[in-house]
Amino acid sequence: MVAPHKLLRIVLTGLCLLPGLTVQAGPQDVTPVISIIIDDLGYQYKAGLRALRLNGNITYAFLPQAPFTRQLAERAHRQQKEIMLHLPMESENENRLGPGALTQCMSETEFKSRVRTSLAAVPHVSGFNNHMGSHLTKSPRLMSWLMQAMMFRDDLYFVDSRTTLETVAQQEAERRQIATTRRDIFLDYERDASIVADQLAELVRHARRHGSALAIGHPYSETLSTLEAWLPSLQQQGIKLVPVSKLIHLRQQGSIATWQLSSFHSPRVAKNSKP
Repeated sequence: MVAPHKLLRIVLTGLCLLPGLTVQAGPQDVTPVISIIIDDLGYQYKAGLRALRLNGNITYAFLPQAPFTRQLAERAHRQQKEIMLHLPMESENENRLGPGALTQCMSETEFKSRVRTSLAAVPHVSGFNNHMGSHLTKSPRLMSWLMQAMMFRDDLYFVDSRTTLETVAQQEAERRQIATTRRDIFLDYERDASIVADQLAELVRHARRHGSALAIGHPYSETLSTLEAWLPSLQQQGIKLVPVSKLIHLRQQGSIATWQLSSFHSPRVAKNSKP
C-alpha cells in the first residue's frame, strides 16, 4: 500500500503534467494577508489623529484640499504609514464633492490638470483611489484620462473603491500598466459598530478563502473603536496586515494563489474569480 503522503505527491506530479494546469502554493502554505484603507481623512483633525494611532500597517487616504490633509499626512509619514490620495469624483446622486473634484463637464486639459494639482496637495503619496465616483468611474474615456494623468509618476498604484458595479477604472489602470487592485469589503456602509464587526469578520473569511482581502473604512468613531479592539487579535487569528502596496505586489506576483486552471474553467468563471 502506498503511504498517504507519497500518494499525494504522485497525484500532484500527475496534475502538473496536464496541459494548461499549474500548481502553486495553497492557502495552507501562506499566511492570509489583509489591507485596510481609512478614507476621507483631512477634514476632522481629532478623528484623523485617532485614526493614525491605530496599530499596524493601516493605509491612509487623504482628500486633496482638506484643511488638515498636509499636516496629518506628514504625521502619518513620520510614523512610516502608507499614504494615498483620495480623489473626489462625480457621483450619480450628486453628493457634494468638495474642492478638487473631477467631473464629466471638464475638458481633457482641465481634467488632467486637476488630477496633478490634487496629487501635489498630498505629500508622500504612494497610490490613489476614488472618493465617490459612481458616475465618473463608468466612463472609459474619463478613466483613461485619469490614468494618463498619473503616468508621469511610475511608482503610483490605483485602488478601485468600486462605488458602482459598472466601474471600468481598474480595467483602465491595467490597460495603462498601472499597478492596481480593487476593494473587497466596505467596513462601514452604515455607522454601526456591530456592522463594522461583522464586516471585519467577513474580511478575515475573504482573506482565508482567497489569500488576501482589502477593506475600506472611514474615521467614524464607531469604526475606529471597533478597529482599536480588533487589530490586536490579528496575530492570534493568523492574519497579516500589510500596506496596500504590498498586497498589490503579492497579488500581481501570484504569491496569493492556490490553483490556476487556465484551460479548465470558462471565461465567465475566470473573470468572476478575480479578487
